[in-house]
Amino acid sequence: MSDTTTAATGPVAGRLSFLDRFLAVWILAAMAAGLGLGRLVPGLGDALAKVTVTGVSLPIALGLLVMMYPVLAKVRYDRLGTVTRDRRLLIPSLVLNWIVGPALMFALAWLFLPDLPEYRTGLIIVGLARCIAMVVIWNDLAGGDREAAAVLVALNSVFQVFAFAALGWFYLDTLPGLLGLEQTALDVSVWEIARSVLIFLGIPLLAGFLTRRLGEKAKGRTWYETELIPRIGPFALYGLLFTIVVLFALQGDAITSKPLDVVRIALPLLVYFALMWAGAMAVGRAVGLDHPKATTLAFTAAGNNFELAIAVAIATFGAASGQALAGVVGPLIEVPVLIGLVSVALAARRYFPEPAPVADPAASPEGSARV
Repeated sequence: MSDTTTAATGPVAGRLSFLDRFLAVWILAAMAAGLGLGRLVPGLGDALAKVTVTGVSLPIALGLLVMMYPVLAKVRYDRLGTVTRDRRLLIPSLVLNWIVGPALMFALAWLFLPDLPEYRTGLIIVGLARCIAMVVIWNDLAGGDREAAAVLVALNSVFQVFAFAALGWFYLDTLPGLLGLEQTALDVSVWEIARSVLIFLGIPLLAGFLTRRLGEKAKGRTWYETELIPRIGPFALYGLLFTIVVLFALQGDAITSKPLDVVRIALPLLVYFALMWAGAMAVGRAVGLDHPKATTLAFTAAGNNFELAIAVAIATFGAASGQALAGVVGPLIEVPVLIGLVSVALAARRYFPEPAPVADPAASPEGSARV
């Protein structure tokens, strides 16, 4: 992935590796490959969906774990204490993720899909599931603060376990009832949510922490960040592309057979991602965050936990339901939109103050490079 420290100088394309430079091309190719496989190979989607982990296809689960592990192995865990004391970052993140985000998606779902209750419900569920996975990729590519991302993702995970079911009850049942709108019941247990968080965040987080801890203990931080990280780093992209191929293959037939439905679901999602990301960047600038932290705030606010949203939609309404299709369209729109916002984030660096130098408690006297 791109180097956060050296990202402040030189043209954007010149700072990226060959893989990162053409990431949009690889993602489009992965989307096309997935759609082609889903349409051309009979029964492929059913085969991929047969074995699941917390309601998510096993191949997708494996792809997500491979995707997240290298980025979480890059995190300097000895810096997390500094991030947790930064109220300018934590308070806006909580407000944007757990008040603004769900409310905005509720409003957009009813505004754009008043006549399509299944898709509307699916979108609201997507809005309730806050980011814990793929956002670490976008944050890393955009030069965000890895340590801040780790803290915010962990914070979202804790809130998700306790708040998701309550927010589902509020936005699908209570609030529509108060407004005289159609109500929907959402039957999901706290354990189902906790299990999803433990698998999709807990496993790669533990693996990343142990890799850094044992690697630095064995050969030091300089070797770890200049030798090991470059070797495992590309696997984040491989996992991302594999996940996208499988996602599109699973829903290839539904997507290509209902193009107008997909467009209608996509419109409120496009507005949502744009408003959440731009609004969070503006909030970050207003409260005085530097570019890496503001970028992290923006991507963690705009991203969603589509693994949980899809799992809940399938478990509650069925794999062939409109709610499940809306859940799948979520990441299919999120991926190209947020990869486009990576370039916008890099270009916006000039409008933010320079980040303050951070002392590295484990660095050698001559220092070590961040990869």
